[in-house]
Amino acid sequence: MQNPPDLRPDLAPKARFTDVARPGQPTIGMVSLGCPKALVDSERILTRLRAEGYAISPDYAGADAVIVNTCGFLDSAKAESLDAIGEALNENGKVIVTGCLGAEPDYITGAHPKVLAVTGPHQYEQVLDAVHGAVPPSPDPFVDLLPARGISLTPRHFSYLKISEGCNHKCKFCIIPDMRGRLQSRPAHAVMREAEKLVEAGVRELLVISQDTSAYGLDIRHAEDRGHRAHITDLARDLGSLGAWVRLHYVYPYPHVRDLIPLMADPNSGLLPYLDIPFQHGHPDVLKRMARPAASAKTLDEIAAWRSIAPDITLRSTFIVGYPGETEAEFDYMLDWLDEAQLDRVGCFKYENVAGARSNDLPDHVPEEVKQERWERFMQKAQAISEAKLEAKVGQHLQVIVDEVDEEAATCRTMADAPEIDGNLFIDEGHEILKPGDMLTVKVDEAGEYDLWGRMIGS
Repeated sequence: MQNPPDLRPDLAPKARFTDVARPGQPTIGMVSLGCPKALVDSERILTRLRAEGYAISPDYAGADAVIVNTCGFLDSAKAESLDAIGEALNENGKVIVTGCLGAEPDYITGAHPKVLAVTGPHQYEQVLDAVHGAVPPSPDPFVDLLPARGISLTPRHFSYLKISEGCNHKCKFCIIPDMRGRLQSRPAHAVMREAEKLVEAGVRELLVISQDTSAYGLDIRHAEDRGHRAHITDLARDLGSLGAWVRLHYVYPYPHVRDLIPLMADPNSGLLPYLDIPFQHGHPDVLKRMARPAASAKTLDEIAAWRSIAPDITLRSTFIVGYPGETEAEFDYMLDWLDEAQLDRVGCFKYENVAGARSNDLPDHVPEEVKQERWERFMQKAQAISEAKLEAKVGQHLQVIVDEVDEEAATCRTMADAPEIDGNLFIDEGHEILKPGDMLTVKVDEAGEYDLWGRMIGS
């Protein structure tokens, strides 16, 4: 639950590259910005390039060209993307731009006219065409074979699993549907085939992502094919049977979400008792101005019902402070709502105008200093809730997965912690025998604001 002021809670883990080029092999660099969904797009692009005989470079200097996969969610993210493009141009010179900001090619070429090509989100063929034009492939048929699993930019023991693209919501502050289109669900059997390959390759945690995970399958009428039905409850059950942890992200609180909770309460289901739900605000009037379902009171009832079935469920969410028209009373209402909801993991945005968003035209925009003050009060409240919840875990035995091991400690996560956006559990004694991907049981000895410390008691 680490959310310092400069960290957006939608950021994916940093990409990790392990490719080694053979002499004379054409080499492509990749800068992947934004959310886990963009990271999956980067993995797919690199997997295709690797199959065509390209090597993947971890730095600019060793690359014949660089792909920058951009984020366009907020103006600050757009600025970060433009900076990354500029840096790639300075360091390498041959730059191909893709991703969400690629939906605005004039915006990119206006700032950086020397880029070789600009493509939009999930336009894989156009990216490959641009790479071919800049750096022709030169495959060695005896060496360059499609790897058993795709290129992964995350540690080997966990992987993001994208189940759909696009979104049917029309939230006024968001332009993702304009960039990525309406909901497009993958067939359930295709998702399962990818998941099975990942688990066979050593993945021990599947992080299910999309723009709207709860709506999965709605556009294809929850079609059933080859024994698998395209509905989030069925998919969660099927994924849980593979023997890995299954973690759900970006779940909207539709009524059918309650059908997932008994699975989460079953320790043998594989589905972690963890829901990442973008509530965005607590006050019904603000939610209406956002064009989101204005049922905050019912949401509190739903949360209580979930906890009655799965008492150990972890609830993560993100909120926006300083939305146009937000009054002090509405903000205080949200703090009270947060007090009652007692969410485990909370991230917070200060509202920003985004080019093309309908919220830009709303009246009564909140001054920046007021947004900052409200953000600080919100995070103080969220931090106090987190600290109390973690303190209650001292003395408990928890199962953890190991992410990293160094001289000082093993950095682990509990079932309540997603990579990068949530907290960690540290083991600083006897950790030398551990390796990434190990799962073991620990006793929690100490708690901080966002993290835990513990010791091994068995595996």
